[in-house]
Amino acid sequence: MTDTTHSARSGETGEIWILGARGRIGGAVAAHLAAQGLKPVLVGREGGGDRLRDTAADLGTRAVVVDGVDGMAAEITRQRPAVVLNGIGNYAETASVLARACMPGGHYLDLAADLTAVPLLLDLHEEAERAGSTLVTGSGFGVLATEAVVIRLCEGRPTPAAVRVDALASVSLDAGVVGAAFAASVIDTLTTGGRRYSDGRMTTSRLGADLQNLTLPDGQQAKSAGAPTAELLAAQRASKAPSVTATTAMAPTSPVMRAVAPAAGRLLSIEPLRRFAVRRMAKAKMKDTPRPRRHSWGHAVVTWPDGTRREGWLRADDGMDYTASVAAAVASGLARGEGRPGAYTPGALFGAGLAERAGGQFLLPDTARPAPGGTVLG
Repeated sequence: MTDTTHSARSGETGEIWILGARGRIGGAVAAHLAAQGLKPVLVGREGGGDRLRDTAADLGTRAVVVDGVDGMAAEITRQRPAVVLNGIGNYAETASVLARACMPGGHYLDLAADLTAVPLLLDLHEEAERAGSTLVTGSGFGVLATEAVVIRLCEGRPTPAAVRVDALASVSLDAGVVGAAFAASVIDTLTTGGRRYSDGRMTTSRLGADLQNLTLPDGQQAKSAGAPTAELLAAQRASKAPSVTATTAMAPTSPVMRAVAPAAGRLLSIEPLRRFAVRRMAKAKMKDTPRPRRHSWGHAVVTWPDGTRREGWLRADDGMDYTASVAAAVASGLARGEGRPGAYTPGALFGAGLAERAGGQFLLPDTARPAPGGTVLG
């Protein structure tokens, strides 16, 4: 079922469709774009259509209410928006369907940050080139915050020997249920296990390996550990380093969780148990929770064969708010024709400066360092 009457050739309307516009990130992206005078169209499923229409009216735009991913793809094919943001999650299953619906000529971005969905979309590079479409995956804090630091540290330098990146998002949570998309990502992290690059090849490692106890530039502390995140893939592509590791604050860092995670992952790899775990977790209730640290941080350490070592940081505020800002910057850039045909991570397409345009601040070896109180030491 659809609620729309508009139709046009690919990109003719200049519209940017936001799939999952009722969510926190989707709603924030719509507000960013509307403030720039662009045309965000809010897209959602039946059951929340009235609320979606009310929000669209407040922004001076319109809503498209449609059932299911296949219905969304059909409407994209029929109406031909210029840009589509996939914010509905479950990217391993939805990204390729929706990206192909944008072709030829339309552009696509999503918020995926895992090692299943991101490679699948990047594999569409040649298809997107032939279609004249730009596809961008990882358009959020996840991927860009560390990718951008690696790009900056490696600029004008030879290929490094080793890279480590650490994604340290700090996120406030609103009361509600966990939801199926987030539950599936947590379970899939357990079942996939750890990954790293050794001798230029991605290999398996223990989930929760490479434990880091980091002192942040503002004086706060954060723990992170290895997990199958797309920051790993983006860092290797940006640096070409043969040895790459990636950690995240979202990975299990306590001794107990790191000990039981591999066994839990093997158990949850049994599909009926996986489905049961996702259903149970999706229904779990969350309460309002402030973000655990003042800032979110992307961090990278790059080492060259001669022993030279450089370290850098990207500072952002709430990780979800920064994701919305990144997604809006990518969407507006694609709408203005700043992309090029193919499939990319955001830093690979737009460069490290995208991280700053979205509101981040680099702290690199040749820049000033903020003191714990927020003042700048120079």
